[in-house]
Amino acid sequence: MSADKTETIPTVDHKPHAAFFRQSGWLMIANIGAGALTWGVHFLAKSKALPEAQYAVFGTLLMVVACLPAMPLQMVFAQQTAQALATGRARQLAGMIRLAWLGTFLVWVLGAVAVFFFQDKIITGWQLPDATGLWMTVLAVLVSLWFPLFIGILQGRQDFFWMGWTQILAGAGRFIAAAILVLVLVMGAAGMMAGVFLGVGFAAGIAIWRTRDLWAVRSEKFDWKSLLRQVLPLTLGFGACQFMFTSDTMFAKAYFSDAEMAPYVAAGTLSRALLWLVLPLAAVMFPKIVHASAKAEKSNLFGMVVLGTAILAAGGALGLWLLGPVMVNIVYKSSYVAATTALLPWYAGAMVPLALANVMVNDLLARGRFGVVPFMVALAVGYGFALPWMLNHYPGKLSVVLQTLGAFNLLLFAVCAWFVWGVKTKTKMANGS
Repeated sequence: MSADKTETIPTVDHKPHAAFFRQSGWLMIANIGAGALTWGVHFLAKSKALPEAQYAVFGTLLMVVACLPAMPLQMVFAQQTAQALATGRARQLAGMIRLAWLGTFLVWVLGAVAVFFFQDKIITGWQLPDATGLWMTVLAVLVSLWFPLFIGILQGRQDFFWMGWTQILAGAGRFIAAAILVLVLVMGAAGMMAGVFLGVGFAAGIAIWRTRDLWAVRSEKFDWKSLLRQVLPLTLGFGACQFMFTSDTMFAKAYFSDAEMAPYVAAGTLSRALLWLVLPLAAVMFPKIVHASAKAEKSNLFGMVVLGTAILAAGGALGLWLLGPVMVNIVYKSSYVAATTALLPWYAGAMVPLALANVMVNDLLARGRFGVVPFMVALAVGYGFALPWMLNHYPGKLSVVLQTLGAFNLLLFAVCAWFVWGVKTKTKMANGS
């Protein structure tokens, strides 16, 4: 391509960059606010109304919700919404939304039926006190499937103002409901999971209402084959990221007692807070790159987002290493402090490469560069086999979980970096440029 022709392609410049920083700044504030409210639920761990065993049960049930394909659902509909609005296919988008809405409900019904039949085995295997917390989790699963679907639509249409507010309201509703149910009604882990259901359900209702102009219009037929070619790699790619981010607690729960898991859950809560700080950068970047790609425009946001994520994630991890003992002592019982503090460096360190890999995945998949997806899936499957193997061969060591997670997150980062920079370099050399 000639230099003259390159100059005619629209490029994201200073004004869009100003909008990007304003939008990502607002989402950072919203994420921190929502994260603080969500984290506030863990202050209940200091209450006599929530024994250590109940807190460990809550951590396990919460990871069931966290392991739902929330990230794939959100990113699929962020991508489809951004692309449909850029290419004038809003009526086709309406059909996709309604179909996914119905589909997630039917999948949830099948899952609820399975829980009903295997209820006793689940209660025994996870050492639950009764079925109440399990069924609160089942209800939380339903709204946790709908919330990312509709917040993804908000993200795709770049309605970041309401995207931020739904996150804040989800955290606020969850905190208020859990505090009442645990401190007043003494419902323990079941009350905390009921708080998740009520808080996320309220926020999902707002997101559904805010997007009604997109899903309530008359729909048109859409190309199934083209949709699947885009949705499948997005689902697998972001699903692999989410699996790496959330599954460690459920693996560890099968090998450690409630007393051992309580500090682990505490360390995980603090360390995952690093992503509250950096995810907004990628969240704002993603629909902008989808929109630019759909219109054959250039976007140079990626470099800024990678640099910003690296600085914020590394600074956050360092802050946890230095201030972790103080933060743990403020939020949790004194019996948690030593064990949680020992795990924090490993946990926080494992989150940094995952945060950077997440930015690269957002960029690659927004541009339709799906070649990275099979490698991501292979890594996630390898992690799923490696973690139980390590726990069986090194029993009684929670740090082994985090060392394994950190190693696989570094591999994920390396694979994504190769597809972002290595493949580009190889292509340029092949073209003789």
